[in-house]
Amino acid sequence: MIKNRDEKTNVMRILEQKNIRYTAHTYNPEAGADGVSVARQLGQDPECVFKTLVAQGASGGLYVFDIPVGDNLDLKKAAKAVGEKSVAMIHQRELLPLTGYVHGGCSPVGMKKRYPTVFHETAEIIDTIMVSAGKIGFQVELEPAALIGLVGGTTADLTV
Repeated sequence: MIKNRDEKTNVMRILEQKNIRYTAHTYNPEAGADGVSVARQLGQDPECVFKTLVAQGASGGLYVFDIPVGDNLDLKKAAKAVGEKSVAMIHQRELLPLTGYVHGGCSPVGMKKRYPTVFHETAEIIDTIMVSAGKIGFQVELEPAALIGLVGGTTADLTV
């Protein structure tokens, strides 16, 4: 359960530092922490709430993919989007050392290193996008163009 709803995460601090407007949201992870449950708790369309996934390419490079929470990443499309022969999801235990985030709280903003980031193409047609604020129980909502610009991201068809 979230103790302090006014708590700021590093993601929020980065957005403020870059003068990017956002709205912070909190949810109760005990009521369901999967993306669709989070979207429902927040009264959001699951197509506007994105999950952040990290994969490794055949070359060894790491990539970040952000897709709507109800969708599944198509690994072949993801590989094509980043110019790799293939990509595979990293193991959950590798997420924290590589990104600084835990499973369920991974954000495309503020990772330990800047990895090539690709958003599902629908990010270009929605008014706002919601992603993890870097901590379980916290989300941020902002303009997709601002988020994509901040992380140097691109867009592509990434889902099954």
